[in-house]
Amino acid sequence: MTTVAYQGEPGSNSATAARALYPDALELPCTGFEQALDAVALGDADLAVIPVDNSAAGRVADVHHLLPESGLYIVGEYFLAIRFDLMGVAGATLDQVECVRSHVHALGQCRKLLREGGWRTLVCDDTAGAAREVAELGDVRHAALAPPAAAGLHGLDVLRAGVEDDPDNTTRFVVLSRQAASAPDPGQPTMTSLFFSVRNIPSALYKALGGFATGGVNLTKIESYQIGAGLNASRFYVEAEGHPDEQRVALALEELRFFSSEVRVLGVYPAHPHRLKG
Repeated sequence: MTTVAYQGEPGSNSATAARALYPDALELPCTGFEQALDAVALGDADLAVIPVDNSAAGRVADVHHLLPESGLYIVGEYFLAIRFDLMGVAGATLDQVECVRSHVHALGQCRKLLREGGWRTLVCDDTAGAAREVAELGDVRHAALAPPAAAGLHGLDVLRAGVEDDPDNTTRFVVLSRQAASAPDPGQPTMTSLFFSVRNIPSALYKALGGFATGGVNLTKIESYQIGAGLNASRFYVEAEGHPDEQRVALALEELRFFSSEVRVLGVYPAHPHRLKG
C-alpha cells in the first residue's frame, strides 16, 4: 500500500490534499517539511504532498530551499481551495475570545477577521495542531483558525465559518517521489519544473531565459534564491508550460544550459485542470 507523507497533523490542509489525491493510502503526518521529504528519501514513505505557494500568502519559502537538496522529483500537482473556520472549545462564544492560534500562513490569510476581533495571535506549527492545542487547553479565551475538518476531530465549536479573506484562496501542492515519473505524452498539458544557476557573466539571466521567449514558452513562475553568504551566486526556480520533448521547449532548455553553471529538471508532470480555468 502507498504511504504518503505530509507536513502537519490530521485535519490540516496538507492532510486534505493528500487524501484527495490518494484516498486509499496510508498517511504519515510529519512535524516539518524537511521531515516529510526525508521520509520519502529514506524509504519510510512513497510520496510526499507538499504546499509550494498560496494565492494570498505567496510562496512557501522553506520548501523551495529544501527541494533542490532533497534528491526527489515532482510527479504531480494539486490545487486545493482553502477554507478556514474560527473554532473554540465547546460552549465558548466569540466575545470570550482573547487569543487566536494558527499557522503563520493561516493568520496571514485571515487578516480581516483578526483586525475586526483585535485579538492577540500565537503562531503554531500547523493549523490542525492549533485546533488540538485549543482543545487541550480547554480555555474559552483561546480559539484556533483551522480547516473545517479539525473542529470535528477535536470536539471544538465553530465560532465563525469561512473566515478566509479571499473566497478564491487556493494553495498549490506538489507530489514528490524518489523516482521521476513517466512524462506525459507531448501535446498534453504538461508542466516542467527546474532549478538553475546562471554563469557569472553580464546579462546572464536575460540570455539564459532568452530561448523561452524566442520559442514562445510560457513561464508561469520564476523565483530567485540566494546561495550561501555571497552576493553573486543565485539559484532560480522556474516552471514552464510544455514538455521537454517539444522542439520549442528543448531548444529553450539547450540555451538555458549554455548560459548556466547548473541546471536540474525537478519534474515533468501533467498540468492540473485548475490551470485551464478562466
